[in-house]
Amino acid sequence: MYARRRRAYFLLMGGCLFLFVSAWSFVRLWSVEAAVAMCVVAMVIPPVAAIVANRRGPDDRWWDDPSGDSKSDEWWDELDGKRPPGD
Repeated sequence: MYARRRRAYFLLMGGCLFLFVSAWSFVRLWSVEAAVAMCVVAMVIPPVAAIVANRRGPDDRWWDDPSGDSKSDEWWDELDGKRPPGD
C-alpha cells in the first residue's frame, strides 16, 4: 500500500512540475492565458498529492490500534477512557 501511495504522489508531483516547466518554457510563446491556466492547475496538484500520499489504506495500522505491548496498550486505554483507572 505504501509503495502505491508513494508512486501516486511522485506521479502527481511530476505532472505538476511538467505543467509549470512547459507552461513557461514553450506554451507562453503561443498563449500566455494558457500558460497561466496551466499554472493554476499545477497549483492545485500539490495539496491533492499530499492527501493521496497520507491517506490511510484498509490494511494500514492506525494510531489507536493495539501496539502489541500490553502495558502500553493498557496505559493508553486508561488515558482514552476505555477502561477505568486501576482496572
